Amino acid sequence: MFDLNCRKTLTSSAVAGALTVLATPGFGQEAAPAPKSSDTIQEVMVTATRYSTSLLKTPVAVTAVTQEDLTRQGAINVRSLSGEVPNLQLGGAVDGSSGVQIAIRGVSNSDFTEIGNPAVGLHVAGIYSPRPQGALALLFDLDRLEILRGPQGTLFGRNSTGGSINIIPNKPVIGSKEGSAELDLGKYNHRQLNLVQNIPVTDDLALRFTAMGVKRDGWINQTQDKYDVNMPAKGFPADGIADTDQRRNRQLDKSDYYSNRNQWAARLSGLWKVNKDLQWLVAYENYQNNDAGDLAIKDCAQAAGTAYACKGGKYDVAINVPGITDMSIRTLRSNIVWSVNQQTDIEYSYAHATQRRFQQQDSDAGYQNIEADVNATAAAGGDHWPVVDNATYTLGSKFASDVHELQLRQNFGTLRYVAGLFYMKEKNNIDFGQDFLNQGPSGYPYSNYYHQPDRRSESKAAFAQSDWQFTPAWNFTAGVRMSKDSRADNNGQFWESYGKDYFNGILNPGGPGTPGYTGVNSNLLKPGMGAYYGSGVYPAASAISNHAESWSKTTGRLGLTWQVNSRNMLYTSLSTGYKAGGFNDRFNLCGSELDANGKPYDCATGPAGPQYSFLPYRPETVTNLEFGYKGKLLDDRLTLSATVFYSRYKDMQVTGQHTVGRSKRTCDADHPACDAVISWWSTQNVGRADIKGLELEGQYRPWRDAHISYSASLLSAKIADYPTYSDDIGCTARAAQGVTPCPDYYTGTDPSLAQLRPYNVVGNHLPYSPPKTMNLSFSQDFYFNEGWSLTPWIQWRWQDKMYFSLRNLDTAHLSDAQQAYSQVDASLRLSAPGGSKYPWHAELYVRNVGDVRAKNWAGIGGPQQTFTVASYNDPRMVGIRLGTEW
Repeated sequence: MFDLNCRKTLTSSAVAGALTVLATPGFGQEAAPAPKSSDTIQEVMVTATRYSTSLLKTPVAVTAVTQEDLTRQGAINVRSLSGEVPNLQLGGAVDGSSGVQIAIRGVSNSDFTEIGNPAVGLHVAGIYSPRPQGALALLFDLDRLEILRGPQGTLFGRNSTGGSINIIPNKPVIGSKEGSAELDLGKYNHRQLNLVQNIPVTDDLALRFTAMGVKRDGWINQTQDKYDVNMPAKGFPADGIADTDQRRNRQLDKSDYYSNRNQWAARLSGLWKVNKDLQWLVAYENYQNNDAGDLAIKDCAQAAGTAYACKGGKYDVAINVPGITDMSIRTLRSNIVWSVNQQTDIEYSYAHATQRRFQQQDSDAGYQNIEADVNATAAAGGDHWPVVDNATYTLGSKFASDVHELQLRQNFGTLRYVAGLFYMKEKNNIDFGQDFLNQGPSGYPYSNYYHQPDRRSESKAAFAQSDWQFTPAWNFTAGVRMSKDSRADNNGQFWESYGKDYFNGILNPGGPGTPGYTGVNSNLLKPGMGAYYGSGVYPAASAISNHAESWSKTTGRLGLTWQVNSRNMLYTSLSTGYKAGGFNDRFNLCGSELDANGKPYDCATGPAGPQYSFLPYRPETVTNLEFGYKGKLLDDRLTLSATVFYSRYKDMQVTGQHTVGRSKRTCDADHPACDAVISWWSTQNVGRADIKGLELEGQYRPWRDAHISYSASLLSAKIADYPTYSDDIGCTARAAQGVTPCPDYYTGTDPSLAQLRPYNVVGNHLPYSPPKTMNLSFSQDFYFNEGWSLTPWIQWRWQDKMYFSLRNLDTAHLSDAQQAYSQVDASLRLSAPGGSKYPWHAELYVRNVGDVRAKNWAGIGGPQQTFTVASYNDPRMVGIRLGTEW
């Protein structure tokens, strides 16, 4: 039965072994260590619903992972956990935002910018972290990491629809001088150092300093992009002058290639036990990321047999804009817990975080148009020129947030509750620009630049949840949360330039038909041209963001638990979650291009002239029904947690290139309908999805000193209603390759389908939702004379095919899918006797034994959406870890 009288905060020692737990994480509290055992699985206590309860007697689905597990798996940030936890998938951002896409049970968010709200909440030490870039921060010196699955609409930070991830660092230990050091050396010049030192100051005060740094060369084959087009039949002969932008091009060492690692972090924390009833934990953390960043690379296997086949190695890229990231996240956290009496605790948590980022990215990776796709000539111009050269710049950003949470917990034997208040505010600013060289019809560059000096978000909530043990074996849970969110943009500005405006009066490049003109080459590009040089190089700006909106929602949870006996429990719950709505930048639905007379085009429908919109979108919601079992079997040598769930996902927010309007154009080969579809990178609500599945996980001790961890999942996350989906993906390439063509533009009278290519996606899988996954690991401890031990470990992970877009496009040469794959990791650890003054260990490891290059993002890309591009997980990594403790 539940021990509702258990209340006190537990110690901060790490839980031994790999812990897969079903529990509600108690943010701000720590789990107790389990005694070491060689043949049974010991009871593990976790802080559930803010109280300490047994993991097998707590009716919420969460997986907990220790620092030992993270180190063994080579996980240095949250993104590294993809596929390690049932129905958890993580993808990379290739848009120059340094974001991480987190999906739980198919519920995710693809807007990594300062205006996006994550569907999966990220918490550090129980305190909400609003920006997805925080998921890249290094995982080091942790007590555990907890991943909750399903909507979190009652207790945890800001309301979320997908789940929650809570990163729980180790606390200082009063009276201890413990410390450790570990060095990791591996392939691609990998170097990683971890340091921990606990410092006892007085009998009631301790400090803890911990730091981590990691460096690694990039594994792609990167060369300098000095492309000199040679298409003499169209008037573009090779002339010895690079046609791509050379202003930032330079020779790099492998340590600065895209896909490298160059990060460090440090944390100083202090724990003061003011008296027996009051304790105060304060921590300051600094994280620095100087990676080159990720890159979308051509899928050479899919391009084979087409006109776009790779000419070199499958990971060859040509770069003229080296990847640069300079991102820092500085965070101050405070947590005060006051035990008022035996029945009452009051806890107050606060965090202030400041994130700053400069970033530049080569957005084309050196892939150029083939001659067959070029319709421009040096004499007459055209829409498709032979050179493609795109770059993205975040010239500066500052995201500042303050988060407060106050909790009251009371326990009256058979009745307990937690109630609280939550408040978050953000003030963000960013300067962001893009360059696109050689655009039609004259082959001039196009660039845009955004200055958003004041983007504000605010979230307020009041919440409460109670547990009533109305009989010794039955427990009823009820919770409610009232949330209000708001967002405002103030004085946002937007600049763009095309044609001679790009050259900022520095030169007149001529144009098609003028002597010697073959498009813009590197000799014509000078400092002071383009987005990299800021707003001063543009003509007058237009204000795009003076707008505000707000949303509110009441969500909650109902649950019923039956403790069948001391080893078996059944539960059911009904919970809801919500994610706030939003709006996009002010946008002209008729498009921003100018006609031959330098005037903007009119919209194809509606009044003449510009038609501006902020393209607002509504909140999304998830309602989840869940049934679960947790228990111990086989004389406590086997644990099993099983969860069956059904979720209804409504008004799902999807960020991407959406059709938003159509402008009047003159008829030509590219615009046979005499107008042009206007698409814009924006967020829209897209209808409803139905999600159902099964999750199994647990541990098994088959014999003495052997340990097996296992998990498996079945997931059906499919679109149930999306009447306005428009299939615009890779239309030109699909027609040329005989792939199912894009649908025709809608010509009927339904205004909701105007300007769209309607396609029925009902029944398609949500992105990042493989239907089946399995994970199995085995380790065996061998003990020798004088305390030496040897531990081999092996892990096998398999996952089914998954898609990265709602279209689920998967053809021989064009695809947004990752096919089913498996991955094997292994290690062999030698540990010196534990009784020595400085016990040490050495561990040889191989991650990704089969060198499987699995995709974490894929789409149709290239100069004209002509082939598949993807971001890939790391290749095979081999290395050795050396560590000691004191």
